[in-house]
Amino acid sequence: MTGAALWYLNRATGMVALVLMTLTIVLGTTVRRHGRLPGLPRFGVVHMHRNVALLSALLVAGHVVTAVVDSYVDIGATAAVLPFTAGYRPLAVGLGALAVDLALLVLVTSLLRDRLPRRLWAPVHLTSYALWPLAAVHGLTAASDLGGGWLLLLVLACAAATAWASLAALATRRAARPPSERARDAMAESVAAFAAGRPAGRYRNG
Repeated sequence: MTGAALWYLNRATGMVALVLMTLTIVLGTTVRRHGRLPGLPRFGVVHMHRNVALLSALLVAGHVVTAVVDSYVDIGATAAVLPFTAGYRPLAVGLGALAVDLALLVLVTSLLRDRLPRRLWAPVHLTSYALWPLAAVHGLTAASDLGGGWLLLLVLACAAATAWASLAALATRRAARPPSERARDAMAESVAAFAAGRPAGRYRNG
């Protein structure tokens, strides 16, 4: 395979992987808030989330392999997983290596989910929220040679989708809390507002 072909394949796998990571987060938050997609039962959303995540991991693997094989840049196999050791754009590649390490951690623990206690699996799985921004910044800094603003637009669109999904999940989780917890938080807000000399809760103006 020629250097130009490797260059295009590396960029393509990276960008598609970012889109699939975004879709993985959107589907994951849909599962967490017990949501559904049109025409799919809830277990269908769960399976889609897992399959998209696996496909994303495969594309990340392809992205890493093409970066290492491409002789145009100095990125060895070690630098692909050991952050900030690459001779080519060490910061950008280092962020990508961190993303790869997190992706491996999430993938392995997900495959072993049935054998791991939830108190161990769940926090590790939540690191996927850190994986996304690492991958996005890596893409913007390492692929700056693509030129134009379309890559930035793609990242912004993915960021908007990720933010919307995350906020929807947080709102659902907040609404699902026991009434006693919501009452305690409302009382704390009222006390804080009184101390600050302003109205709180539903009595707030504007």
